[in-house]
Amino acid sequence: MKATYKTYFVYYVLISSVFVNAFEPISTTFMVGLGVAAVGRKIYNYVYENCDSKWIAFNSTGLEVALDRKLFGQHVASRVVQKAVTGFMNNKNPKKPLVLSLHGWTGTGKNFVSQLIAENVYKEGMASSFIHQFVSTAHFPHLSQIEDYKSQLQQWVKGNVTNCPRSMFIFDEMDKMHPGLIDCIKPYLDYYENLDGVSYRQAIFIFLSNAGGEHITQVALDFWKAGRDREEIQLHDLEPALSLSVFNNKKSGLWHTSLIDKNLVDFFVPFLPLEFRHVLLCGMAEMAAKGLEPDQDVVDQMARDLVYFPKSEKIFSGKGCKTIGGKLDYYT
Repeated sequence: MKATYKTYFVYYVLISSVFVNAFEPISTTFMVGLGVAAVGRKIYNYVYENCDSKWIAFNSTGLEVALDRKLFGQHVASRVVQKAVTGFMNNKNPKKPLVLSLHGWTGTGKNFVSQLIAENVYKEGMASSFIHQFVSTAHFPHLSQIEDYKSQLQQWVKGNVTNCPRSMFIFDEMDKMHPGLIDCIKPYLDYYENLDGVSYRQAIFIFLSNAGGEHITQVALDFWKAGRDREEIQLHDLEPALSLSVFNNKKSGLWHTSLIDKNLVDFFVPFLPLEFRHVLLCGMAEMAAKGLEPDQDVVDQMARDLVYFPKSEKIFSGKGCKTIGGKLDYYT
């Protein structure tokens, strides 16, 4: 019969009870109790996720390989994310939490990158109980309740970082968040050693937003019109103006936020609009993920039927790779 944790646990208790018969009753009860408790903790920690190195361990090589092989058309974002996350995770004494703000049009890979980071930090990936994801339109829909949201968000962040210092918080649809709301967590992102006995320096905060997409697209278009390779685009070509445009965007949750004003965002990560060739790569990868034999002709037909912009040049995919999965179901 195959042994189970329960079998080993019962066996341990029986052996312990025999072994300690040589001791007087009170000591025997105490020692067995400690032994059972210790084994119980080990079994619990083995089966259930805990905030320790067994469940949280950064895989730098894994992240680098995943970004290189699975993220298409994002050489700037790939490099920045790899450097930023690796540097932070290898720093045993960071001065503040890691704060990344990912920007670009839909379907360019922002959520996917968050997933890749999670998969290479937490054993459970996005299913980890130490990852907390917020979607503005779902979690903070009503402007009239913004003060309640602020209080709840502060309590949620503080409570979860208290439970596990290496917590990750992902805020999606920042461009749809009510301005002023995100400022409530500003103290937790600052350079404080601790606040009310809680240190936030090991935590990771990631903001996802479509805001700034126009600026990023314009830079990519300018490079194309000048006959320059998009791989020549560097972070310094985008980040300064990107942070300013996001800060001044009245429709963005980061409008005039103290997080930017006080330089608490470590990197504004630009995601470039995807071209036809990148859509092809997404399609081939999606077919493989579905367990299908990648078919260049099928993917090519699917990609050609998508909408591209600007209208005259038709260079960039309107929805990036976001709808590829559903489109392939039709073509296969």
